[in-house]
Amino acid sequence: MSKVEVKNLKKSFGSLLVLDDISFDVNDGEFLCIVGPTGCGKTTFLNSLAKLYDTDSGSIRINGESVNLKKHRVAYIMQEYSAMPWLTVRENVMFGLRVRNKSRQDIKSDTDEALAMVGLEKFQNYYPKQLSASMLQRVAIARAFAVKPDLLLMDEPYGQLDLELRFKLEDELINLWKKTKTTVIFITHNIEEAVYMSERILVLTNKPTKIKQEINNSLSRPRDVTAQEFVKLRNEVTDLIRWW
Repeated sequence: MSKVEVKNLKKSFGSLLVLDDISFDVNDGEFLCIVGPTGCGKTTFLNSLAKLYDTDSGSIRINGESVNLKKHRVAYIMQEYSAMPWLTVRENVMFGLRVRNKSRQDIKSDTDEALAMVGLEKFQNYYPKQLSASMLQRVAIARAFAVKPDLLLMDEPYGQLDLELRFKLEDELINLWKKTKTTVIFITHNIEEAVYMSERILVLTNKPTKIKQEINNSLSRPRDVTAQEFVKLRNEVTDLIRWW
């Protein structure tokens, strides 16, 4: 069953055509990664899905209906740390629940659950300036999962982290995704990350951006980045981005 349907999406900035007639579906509960060459418009692509940009033409539907951010729960984790510095960890996590006018009881229970999922219960009264980089990303993840999103969009959320932290947060995200069955669209420039995380990979072309190829990723979990099958798939995706 398709959770998200994108049909004939086009987006220009003046005379520059960035997204050129893009169509794809995302299954309910799927973890989809999107990769492509630097500057191809991956973030524009995600911003269009989040309705941060008006598109020139095409449609984006969730559960068969046109995207309506007042109705559909779309959470977005960006590249930059997005915790609001004047709010505590707990207040940051409950922010989206308050915006949606949830009851006080639901806000408390959903916030408690989200904090527990990312292991931040002991730090809930801290402010962002008191947290490490990995904790700041956990705050963003907890805030996103607290609203129980129909669709979670992630734009290179681990790009600024060192290798050890990135691996740790990738594993934590996979565990949360398995638990919640949330539909995830994850943008990354890191091909190894895409192969490690995804169930399916979309490879984008250079601008004007189209979908060059879809690749199903059926590697068993947990995944070993040194395994022959993993390296083979990583090289396949790398070759698709390298040669134009």
